[in-house]
Amino acid sequence: MNEKFELEGSEFIELAQVLKIMGLVETGGHAKIVIQEGHVLVNGKVDTRRRAKLRSGDIVELEGQIIEIV
Repeated sequence: MNEKFELEGSEFIELAQVLKIMGLVETGGHAKIVIQEGHVLVNGKVDTRRRAKLRSGDIVELEGQIIEIV
């Protein structure tokens, strides 16, 4: 599944926030776990920072689901 997340005028969004907003995780706690366990890729690399700042052009992947930040 490929989806887009629009920043809507913001400079960035934090990784955990985008996972919650896009419905890839149910809670902030679940986001923290999947990120810290290395299940989330940002631009093709594992990123364990839950507050990683995502900007336009970044690609997030979790369990085959892909989100492009636009």
